[in-house]
Amino acid sequence: MPRTGLALAALVLLCSAAHASSTTFPDNLFGYRQTLQSDTAIFGQWVQALERHILIDIPEGDCTSATLNRCHLRNWLTFLAGLKDLPPDRQLDEVNRYANRKPYVLDIDNYGIEDYWAVPREFLYNNGDCEDYAITKMFSLRWLGFDQDALRIVVLQDTNLRIPHAVLAVASLDDILILDNQTSEVISHRKIVHYAPVYSINESHWWIHLSN
Repeated sequence: MPRTGLALAALVLLCSAAHASSTTFPDNLFGYRQTLQSDTAIFGQWVQALERHILIDIPEGDCTSATLNRCHLRNWLTFLAGLKDLPPDRQLDEVNRYANRKPYVLDIDNYGIEDYWAVPREFLYNNGDCEDYAITKMFSLRWLGFDQDALRIVVLQDTNLRIPHAVLAVASLDDILILDNQTSEVISHRKIVHYAPVYSINESHWWIHLSN
């Protein structure tokens, strides 16, 4: 299993502009109770994504080419810089819409494997599937200063479609707001009745979610 210490320490440095204090995440996501777990190292794809974020999500490259290149990352960071002075709710809306403009592509078509958690550079170049949208949204909000404790990638079951899915959940006051690649609207988890969370994860912890 890859080592996490260096990656997480570097991520803290990258996100040192964070302006929010530690956030209490409500424990009733989609109406399910949660149980805190401690060791995110069991999630190899997530640990590797954190490490790749440090290594390759760096702005560089030639912006004159019309083809996909490293300039896509520079454009992303320029987009984020333009959101710095907006209120948090506007930042959430803009980040959600920005990522959702990318086409949906299965991991098997992109990387030749069933499950791959892509970081922003990979997602912005290659497009991606549901967890890739959520990861780029998470790192976007971290860059904008959102506290890590306010953000979680949630792996869940869509009970309408009967398929697994992933979204980004953001704690906001006593609510949890959902950024979903299936809709451009950021909405409260209380308004979604067909999602059953399995687990959620951030940079330091993960949680199992169980029905009440």
